[in-house]
Amino acid sequence: MGRPATVWKREDVAARILDGENLLICRGRVLRIPSSWLSAHPGGALAILHFIGRDATDEVEAYHYEDTLKTMERYTVGTVEVGEEGWEPLMPPVMVGWVRRVGSDGKLEWFNEATAVRSTENTEFSPSSQILLVEKSATDKDQAPTLSTISPPPTPLCPKLQARHSAAYKELHQRIVDAGLYKTPFISGYGPEFLRYILFATLSAIAYKHNWLTISAVFIGLFWHQLTFFAHDLGHTGVTHIWFWDRIIAIFIADFCGGLSIGWWVDNHNIHHLVTNHPSHDPDIQHLPFFACSPAFLNNLYSSYYKFVFPMDFLARLVIPFQHKLFYLIMSLARFNLYRLSYTFLWKQRNNKKRVRGGLMTWRLEIIGMCVFWWWFSRVLIGCGTWKKALWYLLVSNVVASPLHVQIVLSHYSRSTADVGLVESFAHRQLRTTTDVICPESIGWIHGGLHLQVTHHLFPRLPRHNLKKASVLVKDFASEQGLEYAEFGFVEGNNEVTGALKNVADQFKIIGMVAEGEIREAMEARKI
Repeated sequence: MGRPATVWKREDVAARILDGENLLICRGRVLRIPSSWLSAHPGGALAILHFIGRDATDEVEAYHYEDTLKTMERYTVGTVEVGEEGWEPLMPPVMVGWVRRVGSDGKLEWFNEATAVRSTENTEFSPSSQILLVEKSATDKDQAPTLSTISPPPTPLCPKLQARHSAAYKELHQRIVDAGLYKTPFISGYGPEFLRYILFATLSAIAYKHNWLTISAVFIGLFWHQLTFFAHDLGHTGVTHIWFWDRIIAIFIADFCGGLSIGWWVDNHNIHHLVTNHPSHDPDIQHLPFFACSPAFLNNLYSSYYKFVFPMDFLARLVIPFQHKLFYLIMSLARFNLYRLSYTFLWKQRNNKKRVRGGLMTWRLEIIGMCVFWWWFSRVLIGCGTWKKALWYLLVSNVVASPLHVQIVLSHYSRSTADVGLVESFAHRQLRTTTDVICPESIGWIHGGLHLQVTHHLFPRLPRHNLKKASVLVKDFASEQGLEYAEFGFVEGNNEVTGALKNVADQFKIIGMVAEGEIREAMEARKI
């Protein structure tokens, strides 16, 4: 297909977006994504909506195979000229609280779901480019966004330098492809892992048969822990590289064997990768009332993913001052929260069968998987003999899998949560917000290879077993571009995270003391 002759200007793109069209830039083309495709997109609607008005080339290429990229060309409606400073981005409406919903007349119309608060300072933690969402105020009117609404604030970054990073990232991506690192090492990679899965499941069954319940629970927890890495690869279409087969296998692994929804995980995880560490948009760092990894969460932030406010309510005010001390206790129970998120997601999707390709089939298959999981696992619990033993088995098996959650948190919680602007390149954003966990190669299997999070975030479809080889190229890239490639040991990483949580807790205490002082002064003034 040839390139269309129509050359669009930035104001043309802006006007069409304000009219309700979903336009993004990819490989110098203007793509118009039909609203009907948003609900059918395998990566979720938000994965597209976060890039309306922006150049999404690097993100699109990182997430899609070449065949898919070619099929996307049918959405081309024009081209744009991208200079040495790259495309000057527009602010995606969803990132400033505006979405399209069906109105009373059955047609799509603009709806203001949250208030966008723009930074009034320019600091490391609150740069001039930062926009956070808070609860919609009573004075906000549901009319429509304007050009000023989707005009991004000034950024502390150099657009020309970010464009250079983007160009270098494209060259790096091609080197990864040429090195054959997208080819899945089935025998050398997954061979030993499958043996490990079988070993843990077998040992759990043998221990259970001999009534060694604690040992059995430990091994079934290890079984789930290791299977999660396999499900992760499948969710990224990094095994067979065919969406349908990777999703079917993933449903068996995640839903039937582990009781968790792979559909929920993919929906959540894709957004995490695309807007990493943004307080208002990344669901993977939105964990109030239990954790606030950034002072921004002390301001009742609105989540564009969950569609509600994370309030500093009574429970949050009770937990946040001690979050660094409660970190491991809360993380040990994190898997129970994943059950809740999985079932909530599937319930909400019951009337949205076009959610992904084959949506009705995969949704039904996930529901069947959940039923099968709780059928066989409930029989395991009942077979423990007493409710106390069953409860112990339930807790131990789920707590044993918790190191996975700690590991993922280490890779992001201590990194920047600032919004430095839309001109930031994909590569710069991932290196700024992500870090590796260094560990001996002999125990790399415990981390599933995902301790190399920086490389994984730059190339999410890359088979996990090839991350080590790819990380060598990524480190060279970072050095050449003058970018930080962050990494630390497991113990050091834990100290970094608990330290970051303590800093936020201390700030919360200071805010509380200031508030109490102001109230006391006001009361004394009234007495006078």
